[in-house]
Amino acid sequence: MPYIVTEPCIKCKFMDCVEICPVLCFHEGENMLVIDPDECIDCAACVDECPVNAIYVERDVPPQWKDYVEINKRLASQWPVIELKGEPPADADSWKGVKIKREHLSENPGPGTPK
Repeated sequence: MPYIVTEPCIKCKFMDCVEICPVLCFHEGENMLVIDPDECIDCAACVDECPVNAIYVERDVPPQWKDYVEINKRLASQWPVIELKGEPPADADSWKGVKIKREHLSENPGPGTPK
């Protein structure tokens, strides 16, 4: 069962999870990461690396974030793969404790890993 990135990642995007992942399942948006459920090997390595506790195995995604299952699948097909940790947004720490961030989700792609 794949892992899912949920709302706490929005505007934080710390990317600690990216380099620990043994496969290329993370995709980068402008202000969030998502996991491609078809590439995720269910290893759970990323879960403990996330400083905002945004990553859950699909069956354990909290009810208020269940739609992130579809969001991850859809945006992973549109956003570039990221395999190296980049710099988080300058104001990421100020967003860590914000509980409701959905309105800030940008569906614009991020840069991904340079080729």
